Amino acid sequence: MQNVTHKQITLRTACAVSVIFCTAPTIELIKNNQLPKGNLFDVAQAAGFLGAKLTPQLLPHCHPVAIDGMSIKFEYLDKEKHAEYVDEKAFDRTGILILGEAKSIGRTGIEMEMLTAVSVAALEIYDMLKPVDKQLEIGHIKLLEKRGGKSDRQLLYEDVSVCAVLVCSDSTAAGTRQDQSGKIIQEMLESFNAEVKHFEVLPDDKQQIQQQILEWVRQDVPFIFTTGGTGLGPRDNTIKAVEELLENKAEGIAEAMRVFGQQRTPLAMMSRGVAGTIGHTLIVTLPGSANGARESLQAILPAVFHARKMILGGGH
Repeated sequence: MQNVTHKQITLRTACAVSVIFCTAPTIELIKNNQLPKGNLFDVAQAAGFLGAKLTPQLLPHCHPVAIDGMSIKFEYLDKEKHAEYVDEKAFDRTGILILGEAKSIGRTGIEMEMLTAVSVAALEIYDMLKPVDKQLEIGHIKLLEKRGGKSDRQLLYEDVSVCAVLVCSDSTAAGTRQDQSGKIIQEMLESFNAEVKHFEVLPDDKQQIQQQILEWVRQDVPFIFTTGGTGLGPRDNTIKAVEELLENKAEGIAEAMRVFGQQRTPLAMMSRGVAGTIGHTLIVTLPGSANGARESLQAILPAVFHARKMILGGGH
């Protein structure tokens, strides 16, 4: 199974549809409650619920998810009501449209659960109608919508242009230690279409850090990411250097990084990372360890890029 531990826990939604075609006389039997196997839709709904819950047992690569809300509705096929769900040719026949919706708060989407739900509901209806109808057919199974994943947040970073990365490390600046976190930050930013136009390595010296940040602010660099100097050591000066410059703090960004990191290591609570704005620039301080920098960015990307529009007076 694919590793999804790096994904953010967000609200995920999905909507799926299926159709089971049957004859007009069968529709009348359903409406008049004359089926030999009894009530149709209650049983089919229960079957759909079970199908959704058992999806990971049927599809090997599906992760177990918590289904926090789900509905399955049944309606007789109607062109005026259902044109947005199925092809026009479907309305040449009579049948039942099955519409399923679900919500989940988790790391992976819930679309496969909903596709399974509407499929199993259709199969249950097929089983209950087969004694009275020999022309049954299941079709038009498709996902109508999914929201909450990475693709849903594409607009948050479409217009990201320029970023700067500042590595704050005495040993890296002296050449006795190779940089890893800065390269990781650059790669992750570029994976979201950002251009890392500036990349510098400085010792963890307050004055030098402030001078470099202010120079990038003067150049109107939209985003500055620092790495290193967020701990409790005697030479961890990055936080003090940045805090003195900030005009507006963005505590939520730092909180999101610590919460995400705390789920992976108890040492995340030691990070003094801060975030905020100077002029039209957002500054985010990241840990100096490779894992710390990676996980902190996983916690805030791509949503943090939306800050640029807010800083410039755009909508929230």
